[in-house]
Amino acid sequence: MPIEQRGVDTIPDAERTSGPRDLVSILLGSNLCLGVIIFGWLPPSFGLGWWASLSSIVVGTVVGTLFTAPLALVSLRTGTNLSTSSGAQFGVRGRLVGSVVGLLLALGYTALTVWIGGDVMVSVLHRLFGLTPSAVAYGVVYTLLAAATVAGAVYGYRVLLAMSRVLAVGMTALLILGVIAYAPHFTTAALPEAGGYLLGGFWPTWFLATVAAGLSGPIAFITLLGDYTRYISPTRYSSRRVLRATWLGLILGLLVPQLFGTFTAYGARAALDYAGPLVDASPTWYLVPLLLSASAGSVGNAGLMLYSMGLDLDAILPRASRARATYTVAVVATGCVFAGHFAWDAQSAMTSFVLLLTAIGAPWAVITLIGFVRCRGVYDADALQVFNRRSRGGVYWYRSGWNVQATVSWAVGAGVGLLAVSLPSYEGPLLSLTGGVDCSFLLSGAVGGLVHLLLSPRPQPSARVEAGKEPARAEVGI
Repeated sequence: MPIEQRGVDTIPDAERTSGPRDLVSILLGSNLCLGVIIFGWLPPSFGLGWWASLSSIVVGTVVGTLFTAPLALVSLRTGTNLSTSSGAQFGVRGRLVGSVVGLLLALGYTALTVWIGGDVMVSVLHRLFGLTPSAVAYGVVYTLLAAATVAGAVYGYRVLLAMSRVLAVGMTALLILGVIAYAPHFTTAALPEAGGYLLGGFWPTWFLATVAAGLSGPIAFITLLGDYTRYISPTRYSSRRVLRATWLGLILGLLVPQLFGTFTAYGARAALDYAGPLVDASPTWYLVPLLLSASAGSVGNAGLMLYSMGLDLDAILPRASRARATYTVAVVATGCVFAGHFAWDAQSAMTSFVLLLTAIGAPWAVITLIGFVRCRGVYDADALQVFNRRSRGGVYWYRSGWNVQATVSWAVGAGVGLLAVSLPSYEGPLLSLTGGVDCSFLLSGAVGGLVHLLLSPRPQPSARVEAGKEPARAEVGI
């Protein structure tokens, strides 16, 4: 299979040969990995019992999916990735806001996936063959995982889609075996090793788990969904079909692995750490399936994240090819993996990362969705590519390529979110207004969207179309 040559340029309709089933496959298969599974461990590590953990993950995932899924329709119309598409709202240069947010999201999740996958692999190899879990062993395993991830990401969308189809079946079978393996020691009671509720009370801790383990999953895709739907043709598939496929793929792709992580956290008594107890509690017969899950699953998920990072960096640096951009971000992500293993506490690092990124990503997503509804899904695809061609002008040029009102709205929303966040090492001053409950995601999105509506007058439909050009129209199915 040849290496994909497309970067963030517009995909011609003749090459948009994927469909809604492919979207479900890629969202399900790529997420059945330890990098997503470990988020299910967070609620038990916060001191919650089984039912409270389950409800926090389900509520957060469903609410986050309802908010995130419509973003898939944007790239269905534009034929390019979401950060480039956001140029319609932020300006062809202002869409760099989305590129940076997407780059940070994908960077963090790539590093996390390789980190936890490598840790489990080393622990399994120690039990199977007596491999000493030294710094050298971790370094070799991390490097091998990163190299395999780069290979998939560089070859591009078609290879990653084929890999996801296989993983959707294979990883589901491995998870079913895992339920059988850890069932004998499963308990619904809170793990005493967690030391009680992390935030001192049930509801603050439950809301923290809802955001950190539930909402964070769909929010991770706010800039990624367009990487897949840009290969679906709006002339062959309606918006409603694509939207339903996105909902289904996100719900299955996030709830299945995360609830497996919650189940195994109780079955392995994994309160303070996940990788070590998971391997220690595994029966011998499940070690090889666990090794396959840690390796193949990690490569599939991290490959998609790295692919997205390459596109975002390609959007930031138009002179760089997608392949060269992918190699560059792979080096950075691998460095973050080593830092995560040797310098950071897993629970604190994960919680801080997801809360901060949801706070700054939510207002960008809200503003992009407002723009989508306002323009009724009609975009000038050629004008979105002005920055990539290193030229000027077009209907999205605004002021020197920036829509100042939209950018300010995002900055205000993100700032409010950061002031309302509750991290293990930091509490924002606005927490006193929310009773100590982390509502940073809700506040940042609501404030960013409200400020945008106040600052930006409703555009006229004709303002979105260059003279002499009539962009393709498609059904808006929200």
